[in-house]
Amino acid sequence: MERPLQQAARRGLHVSAGLLVRFLAADLLSFYVLMMLKLFMFDRFINVPNMAMNVDDVFVALGTLALASFWTILLPKRGRMITLVVLNLILTSVVYADLVYFRYFQDLISVPVLTQAGQVESLGDSIDSLLGWRDLWFFADWPFVIALSIIGFRAIGRKNKAARLSFNTRKSPALRRWLFRVSFMLIVFATGITLVFVPVNIAKRTWAQGLFVGNWWNLSIYNVTGVLGFHGYDVYRYANQHWIHKAVASDDQINQAEEWFKERGDVRRSLEADPTFGEYKGSNVIMVQAEAFMNFVIGQSIGGQEITPNLNKLITESAYFDNFSHQTSQGRTSDADFAVQCSVQPQPSGSVFIQYAQNDFDCTPAALKAAGYSTSVFHAYDGGFWNRNTMYERMQYDTFYSRKHFTIDEPLGWSLGDNSFFRQSADVMSEQKEPFYSFLITLSSHHPYTLPASYQKLDVGSFKGTMFGDYLQAVHYVDESLGNFVEQLKQEGLWDHTIFLFYGDHDNSIRDWEPFEQLLGHPLNEVEREQVLKEVPFLVHLPDGKHAGTYHNVGGQLDVSPTIMHLLDISSADLHKVGTPLVLSKPLEGKKVVYRNGAFTDGNVYYAPPTDGILEHGTCYDANSGKTVDIAGCIDGAKEARKELSISDMTVQYNIIGRLNEIAAEAQNNSTAKAS
Repeated sequence: MERPLQQAARRGLHVSAGLLVRFLAADLLSFYVLMMLKLFMFDRFINVPNMAMNVDDVFVALGTLALASFWTILLPKRGRMITLVVLNLILTSVVYADLVYFRYFQDLISVPVLTQAGQVESLGDSIDSLLGWRDLWFFADWPFVIALSIIGFRAIGRKNKAARLSFNTRKSPALRRWLFRVSFMLIVFATGITLVFVPVNIAKRTWAQGLFVGNWWNLSIYNVTGVLGFHGYDVYRYANQHWIHKAVASDDQINQAEEWFKERGDVRRSLEADPTFGEYKGSNVIMVQAEAFMNFVIGQSIGGQEITPNLNKLITESAYFDNFSHQTSQGRTSDADFAVQCSVQPQPSGSVFIQYAQNDFDCTPAALKAAGYSTSVFHAYDGGFWNRNTMYERMQYDTFYSRKHFTIDEPLGWSLGDNSFFRQSADVMSEQKEPFYSFLITLSSHHPYTLPASYQKLDVGSFKGTMFGDYLQAVHYVDESLGNFVEQLKQEGLWDHTIFLFYGDHDNSIRDWEPFEQLLGHPLNEVEREQVLKEVPFLVHLPDGKHAGTYHNVGGQLDVSPTIMHLLDISSADLHKVGTPLVLSKPLEGKKVVYRNGAFTDGNVYYAPPTDGILEHGTCYDANSGKTVDIAGCIDGAKEARKELSISDMTVQYNIIGRLNEIAAEAQNNSTAKAS
């Protein structure tokens, strides 16, 4: 016979089990509560200015959860319970993956990005550095949800078994139960539709007007739809563009793009009257794209030691542009490569190298090859990364020297240390047929910037042990490697008849402003922060050292290809390029640099685009003081920026250059046929 205490305990367990089963009967409600908490956490963790979750966002989030789960109502209780647990695991994983991705790219994962998923393994070290202990809150419910579901699953099983053994025949008809479930499901579905589409449609007609048409930035869409709603829209957008309504340019779009490129070509044609055009015809060209190399380190010292002594020296002998910007998006390094070589804006989402490698572009290697140059590209990593094998063949490089072509005698970071990379590349170039064009992509200053202690030659002081300090160490190492490279080029007899170009590909993904301000010695306003993030060094060293000096006129990566061709006496007037040459006797008036999110600067003003796509809702700053000025001073430039992005997007997505080449070839054939 049980003691009273044991009986009470048993009764307590029975009551708890009963309450547990009742709680699990509200499994759908539990799913909503837990996922809403995670969506709140996501919103707080990314902490995007002016995008904090408000009441409308809560309704939209609840609506997306309803649309993701309404169908589970038709499942038996056991099946629904298991399905909601799995759905919790899947959606949590998606939201957390977005958080990690945002910490590096300041954007959300999109379908085009998923086509690059094979690169995640290679980003292992970077991903580790983007994780934090507080992130465990996203997964804190998993052990309890799984355990409670198992207990509830068994309880339901015992209840069903008891019901089968019972002689009680008072059961509601199956049809009635089914109709109730269907009705409840439709109510949840209709509620989800209402909660999502009513706020979104109101936003589209008011403050977010034009957003879903322009689609300049995924976070702008997130501000309307929430993170789960964004992924739903992104899947729809991708399916619509690639399967339902496959992107095919209309005659009007082709004519519009052709006319726009002709206007840009006419500008470059007019600059051919400048004395710098063809001034270095026949020279070799060596260009270095430096990983995550930002402009703020140039000329800076720490503890009395220069961070970039070799670049500082080279700048005094070169044309150095200190208001030069990267123009990359989610494709990062590949975007910089594409923008520099092909002078077309990258895509707002994903990488052109992966999504549109089959399309036609007017890139530097092909133009120089047609002028008699041998062309090569050097990068000591896997040839398939960023789809380089395919894209470089399309660009018409003669040879791509990937990791398999190098001796890994200095293993460092992802692959080969830059010092050995430069040395082995110079050995190859010394044997190349001249004139040649060689493009080198460095790797040692890749996120998260950790170098072995023996490579850390810079005393970073209070930055030691931080990612910012590691970044300075990595940049210092790259600068040392670059100095050795230049000396080797001189010893090989190449320096005196070579145009040498150097630029950074993108920012370093560090978003803690305190170390930047500490190094630079003053607080940064909004414009200065944007300038720090966007500006990368760009220098052009000419064989005779001519045109050396610091130039303050603005420029961007899209201007590099026209600059090279301009100096070599190769006209780019009839090519489909966005940029204009920078090395001129007098800077081009009205020059603007357009960024992928719709921002632009001309050196006098800086325009920050709005999140809703309405140009007048943006902010116009004085580019020098950082103070806000009348928005009217930026509107015309903002319209030009939007036009440039629109034309670039059409050009890439619809393969308009390929279509224009076909039209030109057909016209040539018809003309030849008539002449014969």
